[in-house]
Amino acid sequence: MNRLKGKRALITGGTTGIGLATAQEFLTEGARVAITGSNPTTLEAAGKTLGSGALVVASDAGQVAAQAALVRTVGQAFGGLDILVVNAGVADLRPLEQWDEAAVDRSLAINFKGPFFLVQALLPLFANPASIVLNTSINAHIGMPTSTIYAASKGALLTLAKTLSGELISRGIRVNAVSPGPIATPLHEKLGATDDFKTSLAAQIPARRFGNAAEIARAIVFLASDEAAFTVGSELVIDGGMSTL
Repeated sequence: MNRLKGKRALITGGTTGIGLATAQEFLTEGARVAITGSNPTTLEAAGKTLGSGALVVASDAGQVAAQAALVRTVGQAFGGLDILVVNAGVADLRPLEQWDEAAVDRSLAINFKGPFFLVQALLPLFANPASIVLNTSINAHIGMPTSTIYAASKGALLTLAKTLSGELISRGIRVNAVSPGPIATPLHEKLGATDDFKTSLAAQIPARRFGNAAEIARAIVFLASDEAAFTVGSELVIDGGMSTL
């Protein structure tokens, strides 16, 4: 408790799944929290779940201009920022022959380009010290069929944990990443995953189950907190052992 007391945090994609669980953990740990999302229904639901302690902002993670607008909103509300959690993302899985330029551009914009320009726009707002946590994926490490563009976009995001660490550590900004495996979130329903598919996927995980969003959120709390002050440019893989096979 109180590991994030007094910290000001922004969590993109914070209305459902890992993002919402992270916002709840942050509030429990004493942080002031802003979350973003683009779906009016989930934005409203998240606001009710989190209560008056959270700032809920409608923002498109894939639009570069929207990042500057988001920074202005957060700056006006908080005056500065101690923690950024880049969680907003899209998992578009399809066979190679079904990809077109528009679909590729959308995945790269949401999963990499938008987050990159958000970090850039936030530079004047970051405190010293500050922490950035990037939510990537084990798909950056494994050769899962139909995941070509998703894996590439998450791999690109993952590289920022190291490259931005080298660039930003002199400003007191630490950058680290979490790479979850299969997590029980609404994402699987959005992808149309059947019960048979989920059972088959769980059988490929040494832990023999999906992870849950709170398990990822608690790892993010650690990386965001002062307990991880010497953790820089690292990736924490949380996948029940799936990527070790």
